[in-house]
Amino acid sequence: MLSVELDRSSPVPLYYQVAQVFEKAILDGQLKPGDRFENELALASRLNLSRPTTRRAIQELVDKGMLVRKRGVGTQVVQTPVHRPVELTSLYDDLTRAGQEPATKVLDYSVRPADDDIAERLNLEVGSEVVMMRRLRSSGGQPLALMTNHLPAAIAPDREELERAGLYQSLRSRGVHIRLARQRIGAKAADREEARLLDEKPKAPLLVMERTAFDDSGRIVEFGSHAYRASRYYFETTLVDR
Repeated sequence: MLSVELDRSSPVPLYYQVAQVFEKAILDGQLKPGDRFENELALASRLNLSRPTTRRAIQELVDKGMLVRKRGVGTQVVQTPVHRPVELTSLYDDLTRAGQEPATKVLDYSVRPADDDIAERLNLEVGSEVVMMRRLRSSGGQPLALMTNHLPAAIAPDREELERAGLYQSLRSRGVHIRLARQRIGAKAADREEARLLDEKPKAPLLVMERTAFDDSGRIVEFGSHAYRASRYYFETTLVDR
């Protein structure tokens, strides 16, 4: 049972102190995904706190995606949310660097002529051969993102390679080095298919990102449209005063 020391003379609210202790324990691996969490009544009794205080502490962790309430099971620790710097990296590379083991399921892979929209996004002639790939990326057995990408067919990795490695890693092995990307980040409500694949409820919030990537010569090498679980994923930026 995790030891919790509270400073009752501190101006920091007690619920927040409790939440911080458990958040650190989850991030440090003392509490692991799947572990049962104390119910609020037992925690209140153990820490000599009111039930509303412990309820708010637990809700703080639920809101951060670190705990999940399951009917008939109770409250459990979930996989640590993935935070991603807004830099020119791939989700696969970010997960690998964080010590997590990414897994990929290719849902769709097809070679097709570029329609007007994709041709414009990839700066190709209409009808040029492109590859469309749709993948489900997971970590620790938990789905994280649905990713749809379009690439010129001449540089696209095959389906089997995408099951084993990340897209950018595969492109690097082909001598394609991405140097610049333009991206837009937004939000949407999950439709039924997205909710099913990402293990969310319909209309759950999703983070969405569109990215156009360029190689050393300025050629567009891929256009991607991705949807991430907002409960398991967030972007992080550093702002500098000019």
